[in-house]
Amino acid sequence: MGPATFPLLRLLADGRFHSGEDLAKHLGRSRATVSEALKHADELGVDVFSVPGKGYKLASPVEFLDAARIVQGLGSAASRVRLTLADEADSTSTRLAAAAQQGAPSGTCIAAEWQSAGRGRRGRAWQSALGASLTFSILWRFERGPGHLAGLSLAVAVAVSRALERCGVKGVGVKWPNDLVADWKKLAGILVETSGDLLGPTAAVIGVGVNFRLGEALLARIDQPAIDCMSLAAEPPSRNGILAALIAALVADLERFEREGFGAFREDWMARHAYAGRRVTVLAPGCAPREGAVTGLAEDGALVVDLDGTATRLTAAEISLRPA
Repeated sequence: MGPATFPLLRLLADGRFHSGEDLAKHLGRSRATVSEALKHADELGVDVFSVPGKGYKLASPVEFLDAARIVQGLGSAASRVRLTLADEADSTSTRLAAAAQQGAPSGTCIAAEWQSAGRGRRGRAWQSALGASLTFSILWRFERGPGHLAGLSLAVAVAVSRALERCGVKGVGVKWPNDLVADWKKLAGILVETSGDLLGPTAAVIGVGVNFRLGEALLARIDQPAIDCMSLAAEPPSRNGILAALIAALVADLERFEREGFGAFREDWMARHAYAGRRVTVLAPGCAPREGAVTGLAEDGALVVDLDGTATRLTAAEISLRPA
């Protein structure tokens, strides 16, 4: 990515035409540099129109992240967060894990406008385009060992769903173990990676990806049905507002999780459980696919599924909905 690409896209973020001459003047660069830099826009999933006599224009406006607006929206949580915004990153979780090893404090948070190698569970890739999603990771340090953090990803899902609901996003449900869905389509994903001693302390890098506004090209690249915040909100939400709400909710609920464990979140998780009572296909490591019915959720966050008449606890598996 050229060093001028993101500054130029910020100048074009309003969705209006800007002449090449004006863009070059703003950057102190040549018009040839402008033209060359904007050739990289398609790598970010952004369409730039070039019209002789008018200049350059984005196909649709982009709301870039603004640190001042986000921090203002954090309220009392601002004192617990150290926020870094990046134009691009391979993966915010990869970058934050490296910072954690160097002693970064609890509450360190990295958000990226665009990720080139966003990660999900089981090595899946998180597809993104500029302005289409919210991708960020937050580091949280727990005094206890990893064995005491059962249900952490489920508690994070509750925090994320609450925040989205407060921002006017309707119909949000949770899918075990780490997804948010609406209308049976994926809205957000969560990836929690922990490191530390058996008895503690533990560093948890919590990665969150939320679909904000998905265009047709990006939807075509996603390997499952997906939906976005823009489709689920009565009024167009703010990208900065949602990110601030997400971070603030995580700070409050991670502090609560540290005090009370997953038990404090289980009832809220069950109230949002999109797959409750549904027939599903279970894909467990080293096992052939099996069909069963979801019957409940254990106190530690394990999913309980009826497989051939036996109530089976799942702690490491994937489930997919069977046709009704």
